[in-house]
Amino acid sequence: RLLGSYQRALAGNNEISIISGQSGTGKSMLAYRFGRVASTNGGLFLSGKFDQLKQSTPFSAIANAFNEYCNIISQNVSLNLTTVMASKLQAALGQEAFHLVKVIPNLRKILGNNIESNDLIDTQ
Repeated sequence: RLLGSYQRALAGNNEISIISGQSGTGKSMLAYRFGRVASTNGGLFLSGKFDQLKQSTPFSAIANAFNEYCNIISQNVSLNLTTVMASKLQAALGQEAFHLVKVIPNLRKILGNNIESNDLIDTQ
């Protein structure tokens, strides 16, 4: 199934795959090995793992994957492209960027430090 998802992504489709199962069944190893295959073929593989200690953080695995992605972008994309991306992201996210940076800290590397909130809840 992972390989099929990957092949559809190579064909231009948007894909997301979720590996689930009992602890100790090899999910992390499967993800790691698949990530190596995808990376070797020029793909970008992001992973996130739900942590039982972070149960109070909603979507922590997805946030971890996006945090990793933002770090990759900030390190490997030209300054000009990063500026364009930051502008588009800021326009799309608006004040929500402030909240996303709380769960995706590396997003700040793309957006910069000028992220504010006029939300009264956040200023108290």
